[in-house]
Amino acid sequence: MVNWVEAQKPLLNGLMKMAGVVPYTLEIEPGTKMNFWVPKETLKKKSRTGKPAKPDKPTKPAVVLIHGFAAEGIVTWQFQVGALSKKYSVYIPDLLFFGGSYSDNSDRSPAFQANCLVKGLRILGVDKFVPVGFSYGGMVAFKIAEAYPDMVRGMVVSGSILAMTDSISEASLNRLGFSSSKDLLLPTSVKELKALFTIAVHKPLWFPKRLFKDFIEVMFNNRKERAELLEAVEVSNKDVTIPHFPWKIHLLWGESDQIFDFELAKNMKTQLGENATIESIKKAGHLVQLERPCVYNRRLKKFLASIHFEEKIIQ
Repeated sequence: MVNWVEAQKPLLNGLMKMAGVVPYTLEIEPGTKMNFWVPKETLKKKSRTGKPAKPDKPTKPAVVLIHGFAAEGIVTWQFQVGALSKKYSVYIPDLLFFGGSYSDNSDRSPAFQANCLVKGLRILGVDKFVPVGFSYGGMVAFKIAEAYPDMVRGMVVSGSILAMTDSISEASLNRLGFSSSKDLLLPTSVKELKALFTIAVHKPLWFPKRLFKDFIEVMFNNRKERAELLEAVEVSNKDVTIPHFPWKIHLLWGESDQIFDFELAKNMKTQLGENATIESIKKAGHLVQLERPCVYNRRLKKFLASIHFEEKIIQ
């Protein structure tokens, strides 16, 4: 029987190529491979063997779109790539254990995801960029910003937090009626996926049961490793420190986000200090970039236009 989510992948892949990005797989280190969608103009050259040569450096300011926990890169950012690719070199990674990326390393921390992502970007010739992180991807983006401040020129975060402390995790799960992050973010049945979808959007749309079933089969693979990723995200309150980030950080939120609500975003803005700005988008929940893509894209592009990519950041 045809899986309708799998069947739509060639269409989405074709749309991404039309928007100017193509798939490229990198060996980050022995046993670790990461898939990226990269600007097609950086892969024009061929080696003598006919295989793609080492990618060229980006020809425009680089923006890295980092996905969340429920779907791979181009599914999460499908409405942003075309809107950005004319003015920016857009890179969309699949984090480890999503979209074919994998590692035999036992480290499941956001810091390891961040290190692998940056190693991949360096192979791709990217030495400065703006990360745009959604949900789990926002936590990875903060780890990148903390570990590689010389490479970052600013950042955008949607529906995420600096770190998943045990107090934030407990409060959020209690509010949503779940006993664990695994129960919320790794659904095993249509009923559980519908519950997650209802929480993640401002106004749920109707989809046939078959589509939810197919989505689970395609998007929720590597369940053991992803459960380990969720375990590695949570940290003790006493282990969290707020780094000083020397560049602009824009918090772009769905006003009706139930997973990381707008109050959390406002508290985070206070913690981040004077370099942080915040905006909410009405009639949007956690999946703000998918629910209100036109509004999201306008505000994202406005922020990116304010970034001076070539300036050296003073720490």
